[in-house]
Amino acid sequence: MDGWFLAVGLGNPGADYARTRHNAGFMVLDTLAGRTNWSFEKKFNARVAKMEMGGRRVLLAQPQTYMNASGEAVQALAAFYRVEPAALLAVVDDADLPIGTIRMRPNGSSGGHHGLESIEKHFGTREFARLRIGIGRTADGRREITNHVLGKFAPEETSLLEKVLRRAADQVQCWALEGAEKAMNRFNGVIDPEKREA
Repeated sequence: MDGWFLAVGLGNPGADYARTRHNAGFMVLDTLAGRTNWSFEKKFNARVAKMEMGGRRVLLAQPQTYMNASGEAVQALAAFYRVEPAALLAVVDDADLPIGTIRMRPNGSSGGHHGLESIEKHFGTREFARLRIGIGRTADGRREITNHVLGKFAPEETSLLEKVLRRAADQVQCWALEGAEKAMNRFNGVIDPEKREA
């Protein structure tokens, strides 16, 4: 059996931050874990679910360190389970992508995302996959978006958000089983809010 694959959803712990835009990474992993009742336990300052998926050993993790220190928990988990950067996926929110868009890349810059910056700092590399979940910006397009990012999704966004979470969870699963390239080709893009799902 292969070594461990680690999918990390980034967010902030606690009820005040639950289902806020900045916690999109948490929400994707909750969606995936909920499909087969995988349960999370506390390890290395993270909520961790361990499972076998198509012959692959997969860890789902939600760091409980707050976003800007996510790398501390990710590094501890990766060291204990001997996860190489090539077997790491970080799932994050992205204000530069409109809601309804998901985009996986095999590596790249943080794009100013503090959670990704923390992982890069602790790993000393950018050579790990990242899945960006579009959360959009405020209508006036201003750069200072703290309140927007830490705010909850609007009621009119709920239906599209649920489609996004299901598709992103599918993409995480595809990444673990078939690799980043196939996951990118199959799932990257804009989700049509009007299209009925199969």
